[in-house]
Amino acid sequence: MAFAAISAERADAVLILADGMFILQQKRIADCVAKSHLPTIGSRDMVNTVGLMSYGASGPELFRRAATYVDKILKGAKPADLPMQQPTKYELVINLKTAKALGITIPRSVLQLADEVIR
Repeated sequence: MAFAAISAERADAVLILADGMFILQQKRIADCVAKSHLPTIGSRDMVNTVGLMSYGASGPELFRRAATYVDKILKGAKPADLPMQQPTKYELVINLKTAKALGITIPRSVLQLADEVIR
């Protein structure tokens, strides 16, 4: 239903946020994205299937940093005493198969910035 409204409004693209609801409905959203033929920027997982690109904090890096917090807490640190941290590594992933299917040419300068290009 949402994609029908998006298409009716003649949207140029869709941004899908990394939210629990969207993650749970990822397969359904991927099917709608494929049918709508709209470029989509979304989660790293979605770009592997039908998304055009993804840009966000590196998941593996976030998990590694979380592990250091768990280690400190298990060694007796109080969670409230641990500093808040922001991601330091971001990844740009571009799906050229999707770009080709949508008739979009990704500039070489953007491809050179990508951490991963799916061909």
